[in-house]
Amino acid sequence: MKKIIYIIILNLILILNTYAKNHNLIQVAELNKLFNELSKINNVQDGDILEKKIWAVWNKHPNQNKLTEKLELGTNLMYQGQYHYALKVFTNIIEKDPEWSEAWNKRATLLFLMKDYQKSLDDISRVLNLEPRHFGALSGRAQIYIDLELYQKALSDLKEAQKIHPVIRGNRLIDELEKLINGQNV
Repeated sequence: MKKIIYIIILNLILILNTYAKNHNLIQVAELNKLFNELSKINNVQDGDILEKKIWAVWNKHPNQNKLTEKLELGTNLMYQGQYHYALKVFTNIIEKDPEWSEAWNKRATLLFLMKDYQKSLDDISRVLNLEPRHFGALSGRAQIYIDLELYQKALSDLKEAQKIHPVIRGNRLIDELEKLINGQNV
């Protein structure tokens, strides 16, 4: 009898694991489709619509609704200025699923707001390792580099974000940074 129960439990684990992987594959396919569409956009309004759709996918955990809810909680806490509580929430999410790029990105954003630039940069590196197309992380890192007066690095990140998201709002900073780097008045 124990053997049968053991086999049933193993089968359930395999089925649930397959479901989780398939759910994640669905999310990856959706992102691939959206990024393909985004690469062809040439106006800001359509770009904004696709950007919101991409953020919606990123902000939804592929197979754990509880983690999505926690991310929403942490985000709300961050926007309310409750940084230390938000930090605990985001860190807890990362501990539960270190492969979810958006948890790292939210914590990187929070660390930026807390002026802990090095930890934010560390988290951004994790985001970009998990999701190299994360234009939000690239833009965030560019902002840190601007604050640190590392203008060439900021320019590089903004240009990389532009390759992914041709009409991203941060494009306006590219000309200003190029002028600043070249010693021209901004």
